[in-house]
Amino acid sequence: MDAWKTSKFVSFAALFASGATLLCCALPALFVVLGAGAAWAGLMGNFPGLIGLSEHKGVTFSAAAVLLTVAGALIWHARSMPCPADVVLAAACTGTRGWSQLVYLIAVSFLLIGGFFAYAAPYFF
Repeated sequence: MDAWKTSKFVSFAALFASGATLLCCALPALFVVLGAGAAWAGLMGNFPGLIGLSEHKGVTFSAAAVLLTVAGALIWHARSMPCPADVVLAAACTGTRGWSQLVYLIAVSFLLIGGFFAYAAPYFF
């Protein structure tokens, strides 16, 4: 597998894992705060696999953090790599780098929001 495919796989895996942290911890708290706890309970009844994310939140957060660290290192490394000489391909290369940084920041924010609701919020509320 070449470096580009590896980077793409790790980025998508990191986004998926950080999204899982939202499902395990942030969304249940949001639904309860909004008074829709019964709706969340109904959703859990239809998708019982989501309960496993909450039961194993340490593994979920650890995997997400490792994947985000690797993805961040790959994005950091790719920032100094040359883009093609062709104008169209160079524009696509630059645009893709910008989008990948944005998606990475969104994934990190998902992890931080999920981490807050999983570990810090129970002590505040």
